[in-house]
Parts: sequence; C-alpha cells; structure tokens
Amino acid sequence: MAGRRPLLGALLALACCAAQAAAWKLTLIEQADPPAWERQQLERAYLGHSGGSLKTAVALGLDDARFETEARQTTLALQTVAGNSLEAAREQARQAEKSGAQALLVDLPGDWVQAVAASVQLPVLNLGARDDRLRERDCLPRLFHLIASERMRADALAQALASRKWNQVLLLTGNAPDDAERSRIAQAAIQRYGLKLAASKSFKLSTDPRERQLANPLLLTGGLAYDVVWVVDGQAEFARALPFNTASPRPVVGDGGVVALEWQAQYERYGAPQLSRRFLKASGRPMQAPDWAAWVAGRALANAAMTLRQASPQGLREALVGVNVDGSKGVSLQFRAWDRQLRQPLLLSDGQGVVAQAPVEGVLHPRNVLDTLGADEAEKLCKVQP
Repeated sequence: MAGRRPLLGALLALACCAAQAAAWKLTLIEQADPPAWERQQLERAYLGHSGGSLKTAVALGLDDARFETEARQTTLALQTVAGNSLEAAREQARQAEKSGAQALLVDLPGDWVQAVAASVQLPVLNLGARDDRLRERDCLPRLFHLIASERMRADALAQALASRKWNQVLLLTGNAPDDAERSRIAQAAIQRYGLKLAASKSFKLSTDPRERQLANPLLLTGGLAYDVVWVVDGQAEFARALPFNTASPRPVVGDGGVVALEWQAQYERYGAPQLSRRFLKASGRPMQAPDWAAWVAGRALANAAMTLRQASPQGLREALVGVNVDGSKGVSLQFRAWDRQLRQPLLLSDGQGVVAQAPVEGVLHPRNVLDTLGADEAEKLCKVQP
C-alpha cells in the first residue's frame, strides 16, 4: 500500500494539471475552389500568388510552438472548412462560434472577411485580403491582419525607389477589378516619399486587333523620360512581360520586376531557410507570402494562448494585441493597436531572391520605423476604438 502512494500522488498531480489545461479550438475558413487555385493560374503564378490551402502553414505554426504549449498544458486544435459564397462563409463562422471555437482564421475575399468578422464576436485573423478599407473605414477591433495591406506594399516600393534616387516614375495601370484603387494607392505612396509622376497610362490586354496598341510595352513606354516603371496589374499577365521590354532600359516594379512581398522562399537570413525547408517538406511546394502569413498566425495564436489560464475569445483578443512573434525576419512582430495590422518588414524580390528590404535604411519614425509602412496612428483612419 505504501508503495502505491507515490504513484497515487503522481496521478493526482496529472489530474490537477489536466484540469487546469487550456484547450483551444481554432477554425480556418477558406473559399471553396478559388480562381487562384485553378491549374492554369498556379502554373502562371505571379510573385506572391497563393499556392494552395493555408491549413498546412497554420498547422506548421502551431507545431513549431508545440514544445512551449505542451510545457504550459495548452493545446490548440485546428479545423478547416470551405465556403462557396459570402453567405456560406458567414454561416460557417456562426456555426464555429456556436461549436465553441475561440478564434477564426480566414483566407477569403475582402467582402467576405468583413461579413464574417461582423457576424461573430470571436477574434478573426485575416490571412489573405489586402484591402486597405478593412484596416480603415471597415475596421473592427476583433479583426487582425497578418497579410500586408496594399498601402504597406506601395510604401515599401516607394521607399526603395527614393533611396536609390529613381525619382521619375512612369505608372502603368491595368483594368482588373481592383487596379484603379491600387493605382490610387501607388500614386499616394509616390507623393508621400517625394517621387515624381512622370506620366500615368492605362493598358488593356485584348485580342481585338484594334486595341493591340493598348498592350504594346514599346508604345506605352516610349517618348517619355523616367527612371523606373511602376506597373499595377492584378492579373499579372501584362506585368510579367514588361521587364526588358520597355522603350528605355529602366527597372520595373509593382506587379512585375521587383515586387514587395511578405515572404520569399530564397530569403537567407534569420532562420528563413529552415522555415522554408520545413514548409516545403510539409506541403510539397515553396512557401509563398500567404503561407507565411498563415504560419505567423499559428505562432501568434499559440503565443497568446499560452498567456491565458482559460480558453476565452475575449481574453485571446486582448492577448493578441500585446503578443510578440518571431517571424524569421530579424525583428519582433506585433499587431498595431489602432488597426490590428501586423507590423512587419517587407521583402523586395525579383523572383530569384531578395534584392532589398523595407523599411529601408534611413527612413525614420518617432516610435517604430515599421509604422512607416501603411497607415500610421496619427491618421486616425480606423474610427473604431480598440
């Protein structure tokens, strides 16, 4: 009997720890069969194009934190669902909340993200929608953004151009659904960092012989003086053919040439090669920008959950605001308090490697230089109080 007492004590201790363990349920909502995953789109993917489902990346982020979470008796379980419409995604979010999920991760179009976040009280982590309005007029205190906004990417490119004194910019804009708005954001970044708009032209991909000149790079870029061509092309068909096809031998940035990204699989610093290799082994494909955002989301949720004794959506939301995450970019990453955007450096890549990073050296900010990318607190573009 005496020999059983140590065993009984150990069992009681384990039962006590189990009772105090926090179990978290996470739900990833994706778009069912999105156009970006069609075979032709994947074969002709532009830089930063989504390579497939983000569930492997989220799971890898959770697994990378498993040693710490297990030591703190914390478990995080991931469920994945897919919706084929805004209404379906919204209903899946509501069902996940009713089923006890403490957080949602979403890889959905911008309108769907806003609808999902407005329909639940859970923290919602946006992994793929770059729409600035989600960080500005349509912001919500429970909506967190892991992917960079369009403005952040435009600011990164403008900083890089200013640092190289490529001041005269020829802007070419396509006719994809979001190109006009993205062109406006690019023009604002050009002005913000003291660059000059040499000219702004539109292009159009067309099989109509009468419109052939609207997609002719030599005609569009000829007869002008400029240091760099900035191309806005959501479909990336024109942008991919623009480098080395301009009338003057000039660099190309934007959606072709050099692109601002959250991640590049050939990045070689701060443990990035190890991360890229782990993801390649787990998924069978190189890590793209949305995959990195999903991986960081898993890490952020794990780090936040470990600070809490009980699984609570409200507690998790508050913990996420103050969480620090190692994103393999050399700096600690946090969410901005005013718009819930993840502060992060961006990588400028030509597809072969990383040619520069932003913020660039020499750019200053009163508190955090990462806040030179995207909307700053003083602009008060998010009207919802945290």
